[in-house]
Formats: sequence, structure tokens, C-alpha cells
Amino acid sequence: MHDPLYSHIPFQLNEQPHHYGPQVHLVGNPFLLSQLARLCAKGTTQPDINRLVALLYTDLMKTVLNAEFPRTRVAVATRMIDSTPQGIYQGEVLDPAVRAVTVNIARAGTLPSQVAYDLLNTTLDPARVRQDHIMMSRTTDSRDIVVGSNIGGAKLGGDVDDAFLLFPDPMGATGGSLSTAVNLYKNQVAGTPRRILSLHLIVTPEFLRRVTREHPDVGVYALRLDRGLSPPEVFGTVPGELWEKERGLDDHQYIVPGGGGFGEIMNNAYV
Repeated sequence: MHDPLYSHIPFQLNEQPHHYGPQVHLVGNPFLLSQLARLCAKGTTQPDINRLVALLYTDLMKTVLNAEFPRTRVAVATRMIDSTPQGIYQGEVLDPAVRAVTVNIARAGTLPSQVAYDLLNTTLDPARVRQDHIMMSRTTDSRDIVVGSNIGGAKLGGDVDDAFLLFPDPMGATGGSLSTAVNLYKNQVAGTPRRILSLHLIVTPEFLRRVTREHPDVGVYALRLDRGLSPPEVFGTVPGELWEKERGLDDHQYIVPGGGGFGEIMNNAYV
């Protein structure tokens, strides 16, 4: 007779309350927020920057696995099986038979996607895990204001049918890059994903407004919401309560308080 203690493992996501809708999850984690504050601090440079990004995405990816991915029950013989027939662990684990595709939106998304890919390979059947690559850049007008995103090239390894489709991209600023990438898969890649999820360190109200309106099927996970340029009456309110007044982007579409352009600081390439 086995102990049913771990036949069903409850997991409750700790998240900040908001009014952005059920597809948005603002992860409330004091440790991760502390590390993110260090990452965004003016004096933080390489190699600490990439180390912190990898740490943050490792834990954020674990949160998404716990909250979103299906489970299955197993019976695993432990090393005690040679001594006693009770040496078998029976309980719930993440289902290794699930398909997952993580998308590297170069360049800020390169390291986050690699972290997600490596972690997925240790959790799922590696034969069911894939990493795709999209070269993307912002397009600006004559005033250096971001007006869209262009795909310069892509390496997509196949269909996404019944797969978890993941977009780990540190800064959710305007929502343009994510929307363009999601549309690429919806319009040009065969198969229907089981779930589409975007994973961010920081998002803005503007980002959430665009993504929730254009892609209501995309689940958003973020460690922090930045709305630092909002009018005074916004501060102290529950996020999304005064959504139309909330503002997190400056006139050049950089996040405030933010952390600077993550593509630049992660690569020491300020172009």
C-alpha cells in the first residue's frame, strides 16, 4: 500500500493583485525583486548582469513550470528497493511527455531563452524540447520614436502543435516585438500551441494594454510592473485600476524606472 501524500501537489502562484485580466501574472517574490533591483542598478556591470539575468530567468521559468505545465503520476524505485519492497516513491511529477518551444528574440532574449531551454531539457523529454531564433529590431521614425518591429530573419525548427510556446524577453515595453513574434507563429507556423506564454522581468501598462487586446490567448508572467511616469493620482492604486492613466514609457519608449536597454547592457553593445 502506498502513501498518497504526494498524489496531488497543490501549487499556488504568489502574485500581486491587479486589474489587467486573468492572463496577466505579476509574480510577487521578494527574493527575485531584490535581485532584479540589483540588476537594474546604475553601478551593475558585466559579469554580474548576465549572472543575474540567468538567476532570475531560472526561477521565473520554474514558476511557470509549476503554474502552467501538466503533471503525471509515477512510481520510481529508489536505491532502497534492494532492501525493501517499500522502496518506491509514488507521486505527482511534471509530465515529461509535454512539447515545449522556447523562442530567442535576439538580442536581449538570447540568454533568457537559452536558460529556459536548458531548464526544459532537464525537466521534459529533451526530444520534445526545441529552441527557435528570431532576429528582430525596433523601427523608429525621424524623432527616434519607436513605431514598430521588423523581423530580419528567423530559424524555426518545425511546427508548434500542442506545444507550450514560450517567449522569454526581459523588457516588455511597447508590446510591438512580442506581438510581431506571436503573429509570426500564428500566421506562418503549422499547428496550434497548447499554450502561449511570455516571460518578462519588467513590463509596462502600455505593454499589457497592447498584448491583452491583440493576443488575449497569451499568458503574461512578469516580475515587476513599472509605471513611473504616471500622474500622481495613479500611485497607491491597484495596478490597472486607472489603466488608461498609467504610463511606464518615456518619449523614446524606454521603461521608467526600468533598467536601461537590456539588449545593450547584456552585450556591452551600445548601438
